[in-house]
Amino acid sequence: MRTAAPVAVAFLSGVILVISFFFNEEKTVVGGLSQELLNWVIIVGGFTLLLGMVSIIRVNWAAVQRRKENWIYRLFTLIAIFAAAIPSLLPPSWSPLFGRAEGSIYDWLFVYLQAPMMATMFATLAFYIASAAYRAFRARSADATLLLITATLVMLWRVPMGEAFLNLFPGDVPNIINDYIMNGANLAVQRGIIIGAALGAASMSLRIILGIERTYMGKG
Repeated sequence: MRTAAPVAVAFLSGVILVISFFFNEEKTVVGGLSQELLNWVIIVGGFTLLLGMVSIIRVNWAAVQRRKENWIYRLFTLIAIFAAAIPSLLPPSWSPLFGRAEGSIYDWLFVYLQAPMMATMFATLAFYIASAAYRAFRARSADATLLLITATLVMLWRVPMGEAFLNLFPGDVPNIINDYIMNGANLAVQRGIIIGAALGAASMSLRIILGIERTYMGKG
């Protein structure tokens, strides 16, 4: 029963959502039922976020109690969670510092702590991307040479100094690069990736609907 019930729910939900795609949502029962299922997805997603937060608190609190390696960072994580969560849940009628409006504690933490840390993290990732690009753009083969030439043209077109250099040549070279590489080769590759990902998602969805894939129940 523990296995049959989730598989049956997944099968019925998947079939209803697939069938409802071909029916009018406002005029048919199947269409309205699909919208109801989508609302339940949002509700379940909210509970999963709550479950994830509880799990993070339990794991980090256990590490702090046992004084595991780098436990001080886990303590800072717990402090940050409660410092952001508690003021945002309290009603603004108690104090203008509560809630999530501008000027609240939550807003201050987001603007002056989280946003700068996110900017720092992405700035740091730029150096890793540059390092990976240096290793990938070595012209060791014909494919690598083509990748190197394409990347050089794109980078020249993206930076002001490169654009000024390209404008020295006759014709509108930056727009030619944009039309041919970005709107041509790059767009074709993106569409191929999207089509492949869509086929993979459809295949995985079919496996879940038919009960072949049961990893969502903790089983293979």
